[in-house]
Amino acid sequence: MARPKVGIIGNTYLLNDQYPAHAGGTMNSEAVAEVAGCMPLLIPSDPRFLSVDELLESFDGFLLTGGRPNVHPSEYGEAETAAHGAFDRARDAIVLPLVRACVQRGQPFFGICRGFQEVTVAMGGTLYPEIRDLPGRMNHRMPPDGTLEEKFALRHPVKMTPGGVFSKVFGADEVMTNSLHGQGLKTPGANIVIDGVAPDGTPEAIYVKDAPGFTLSVQWHPEWDAANDPVSRPLFTAFGQAVHDWQARG
Repeated sequence: MARPKVGIIGNTYLLNDQYPAHAGGTMNSEAVAEVAGCMPLLIPSDPRFLSVDELLESFDGFLLTGGRPNVHPSEYGEAETAAHGAFDRARDAIVLPLVRACVQRGQPFFGICRGFQEVTVAMGGTLYPEIRDLPGRMNHRMPPDGTLEEKFALRHPVKMTPGGVFSKVFGADEVMTNSLHGQGLKTPGANIVIDGVAPDGTPEAIYVKDAPGFTLSVQWHPEWDAANDPVSRPLFTAFGQAVHDWQARG
């Protein structure tokens, strides 16, 4: 039997400031193929090219990747400001309804960074545009300088709910993670369970309560060194198992 197909949500870029392209990080494909044991396929996230229904029928699961553009604040009832940064409205138009459909169907998805924020918004939650501007919060953004190893280095612990979903995945109530995000969860929305938080109280791990499928999402970037990292590997292994289970249902 062919490996189950995981659709990797791509981002829209301008190469050399003029050539439009869809792209996804190589680390995402590596994690899906080498750890989750699935076939990684990049999705051009634009409703001009495909529909949510087509995606649901074509893939067994979805990886909601990180990316520089943010979910547009109008999607959660707020006005756009300079602090909200760049946007990808075409991705919003595909991923937000895709998340809701997957939750209803029990089709697995795994949210990473922007993907975490998309799940929040899709389920009726709201976001802070800039975590570091809030009193008592640390700077969660990617270090501006250094090698990839330095940018993706472990930055802070995340404390899980004892006995909760993530605690069971990790076999631990606290793990160390990297940190490369500017925005963060403000209000969780319908059925979103905050299952892990940073030392400053920033939500870092969520899932959808009572959803029939895999809905885990994290604010950090577990695709980095996923085959070796003791936190990343169990996440992608659990996601891969859920995708294999969905394929087996036929």
